[in-house]
Amino acid sequence: MSQNLTFARPYARAVFSLAREQGRLPQWSTLLGFSARAVSEPSVQAVLGDPRLDVQALTQVIVPPGDVDPLFTQFLSVLAESRRLALLPEIAGLFDLLRAEDERVVKATITSATTLDAAELAKLRDALRKRFGREVEVSTAIDAALIGGAVIDAGDVVIDGSIRTKLARLGAALAN
Repeated sequence: MSQNLTFARPYARAVFSLAREQGRLPQWSTLLGFSARAVSEPSVQAVLGDPRLDVQALTQVIVPPGDVDPLFTQFLSVLAESRRLALLPEIAGLFDLLRAEDERVVKATITSATTLDAAELAKLRDALRKRFGREVEVSTAIDAALIGGAVIDAGDVVIDGSIRTKLARLGAALAN
């Protein structure tokens, strides 16, 4: 996987630069996301390695339907020529990281034991906004195994305020 990230990084930087120059970061993010999901499908993965398919045929398999930016199609052709279409999930992920950094947005996932109401979510979002000094994009998840509290994962920062972790620390302290 780290090798895939190494190969994907220059492509992600190049398309990010191109999309930013055009002022089309959201559109390219959507296009990359679609194509990344397409190459992740098992039926498409089987086709990607087929040497009988030419570049245009490979590109058409993963291009989103509708009116697509010709530069995006050209980018997919470059990847197809290099036999690097399988890197699209990594390229899309790196592109989104670059976009979030450029737009000064932190993506955070809040996992709680129960569903958080809108007021609690807004309070957490405001606290994270103060902590990071950036806009925060929040997604939520539920994990009943946490017992109570929440775990906030914001990239390099993980804040674990779950009852499960507090109980584990208490158990370790009592054992010592």
